[in-house]
Amino acid sequence: MTIIETKLKGCFIVEPQVFEDSRGFFMETFNLKRFSEKTGYKPEFVQDNLSRSSYGVIRGLHQQLPPYAQSKLVYVLEGKVIDVAVDVRKDSPTFGQYVSVELSAENKKQLFIPKGFLHGFSVLSETVLFAYKCEGFYNKESEFGINPLDAALNIDWGIEKGKEILSGKDLTAASFEELKSRLK
Repeated sequence: MTIIETKLKGCFIVEPQVFEDSRGFFMETFNLKRFSEKTGYKPEFVQDNLSRSSYGVIRGLHQQLPPYAQSKLVYVLEGKVIDVAVDVRKDSPTFGQYVSVELSAENKKQLFIPKGFLHGFSVLSETVLFAYKCEGFYNKESEFGINPLDAALNIDWGIEKGKEILSGKDLTAASFEELKSRLK
C-alpha cells in the first residue's frame, strides 16, 4: 500500500497493492494497521455505502457537521470519477482549497478524506459504482452542503458545460461565501 499525502493535511491518496495474474486480481481495499502506521490516523469505520450514477452526475459537495462529522475512504468499483475534497476546517492554512483525483476501477486509487472536509465526485464514465467507508453513522440533521458549481471554488468537474446533472438539494445548497460567513 502506497499512501501519498495531498497538499491538504490529513487528506491522502491511497494506492493499494494489486496482485494480478491470468485469473484476475486481488487487493486489500483497507488495512487498519498499515493505514494507521503510514498516516497516524486510526479511523473507526462503522458504515459502508455504495452508489450507482450515470455520466454527468455530480454528487456533493457534502459533509456532516460536528458532533456527527465523518472521515471517508472512497473508491470506484466500476467506471471513473473525479473525486474532490475541499478543506473547510476553520483554522486550516489550506481553508477553501481543494484536491481532485481521478479514481477508477482501472487505477484502483482511493482517497481518504478526514473530518472537516466537503466531499463530492463527478461521473466521467457511462456509469459508475462508487463505494465509501464512513467513520460515523449517517445523521440527516447534521448534513451540510455547498453547491458544487459555486464560482468561488471554481472546481473543474470534467463534465461538459450544460451536461452536469445535480440533485435539487445540491443545486440549492449554500454558497462558499455563505459558509465562510457562518464560520466567523
